[in-house]
Amino acid sequence: MTPKRILLIVGGGIAAFKACEVLRTLRKRGHTVRCVLTEAGAQFITPLTLAALSEQPVHTSLFELKDEVEMGHIELSREADLVVVCPATANLMARMAAGICDDLATTLLLATDKPVLCAPAMNVRMWLHPATQRNVAQLRADDVTVMEPDEGMMACGEFGPGRLPEPDAIVAAIEDALQRPIPARLLSVSAAPASNPSYSGPLTGRKIVVTAGPTHEPIDPVRYIANRSSGKQGFAIAEAAARLGAEVTLVAGPVTLPTPPGVKRVDVESAREMQAAVDRALPADAAIMVAAVADWHVDAAAQKIKKQPDGTPPALALVQNPDILAGLARSAKRPRLLIGFAAETNDVVAYARAKLAAKGCDWIVANDVSGDVMGGDSNSIHLVTRDGVEDWPNLPKQAVAEQLAARIADALSEPR
Repeated sequence: MTPKRILLIVGGGIAAFKACEVLRTLRKRGHTVRCVLTEAGAQFITPLTLAALSEQPVHTSLFELKDEVEMGHIELSREADLVVVCPATANLMARMAAGICDDLATTLLLATDKPVLCAPAMNVRMWLHPATQRNVAQLRADDVTVMEPDEGMMACGEFGPGRLPEPDAIVAAIEDALQRPIPARLLSVSAAPASNPSYSGPLTGRKIVVTAGPTHEPIDPVRYIANRSSGKQGFAIAEAAARLGAEVTLVAGPVTLPTPPGVKRVDVESAREMQAAVDRALPADAAIMVAAVADWHVDAAAQKIKKQPDGTPPALALVQNPDILAGLARSAKRPRLLIGFAAETNDVVAYARAKLAAKGCDWIVANDVSGDVMGGDSNSIHLVTRDGVEDWPNLPKQAVAEQLAARIADALSEPR
């Protein structure tokens, strides 16, 4: 299936170790997973374990300042396609059913506008207790998918229903849930506004999609193909468009930049994840494809590739990644204004003109990256359109973004 984004909440109990296998399998199947580890869960597994398996920061505290700056808990609760609680303890499900939000996990669960799946794990008597059965019934009435636990020998020595389902069964349930329609209750409260409530300006009422940063294409669990893109220019463009009143969705590759004010951010890793996130963000009035998407990926190895004793390097079979810009130009959901970026080291304008013709977009923003542009704070660009080429002076990236956002506003204000 198309790779999805999953928020995995790991509860307490000895079954927490199985969440690692669930996580590993989801990653192997191409999904992106962010993890939240509860205080009880941290008694059984460590944040480092989940971070190594997910290749993402692990969130543990509602009041962690660094986490809130980089991704606020409300955004974390809504940027995934599905929230999974594994293991879901009796205590955690009771708090969910009652609407209690006294830690990061329960706050995310109450704030999310995405479907939720629970994989229960607890003592047999706890599972069969009338209070737990009432809580399960309430959760299901609230459109939460609650799996039936397995029956068998418990860690405590008792036998009966209450064991965490096997990881393969949980992964199958997750992928089944990802393909179901979103419950009407969630759709009724998650409709996005037609404009950015934080700002007003010439882009008020417009929806804009921006991609930024690099993509990482895994080779094995510890290596990947990437480039030097910092994401600074794309983030600056997203912020400038939001300040002019646009409702902006920023699809960001693996960068550590803070989310611009008033911008909805969706984090991705690979080119295929970025393509799927852009498609989910449509329809839009304009799309600005700033991201430096990796041209190729490989079929990632499940285990770390080891060096050969004779020094022979491994053979990597490169597979071309989807061309997000060209695909968007051909799409039935093509934005009215489609802008691509061309980062070149020589013959910048000539390559940009060729790219404009080949990709089917409206504008190409070309820049010379032979120096320190990637990672730097300034940019010198050429705006290539069907009408000609504009050579802009070297400017701070924020100034480039503001000038480009103003040009986008002018273009969208013209009659079709």
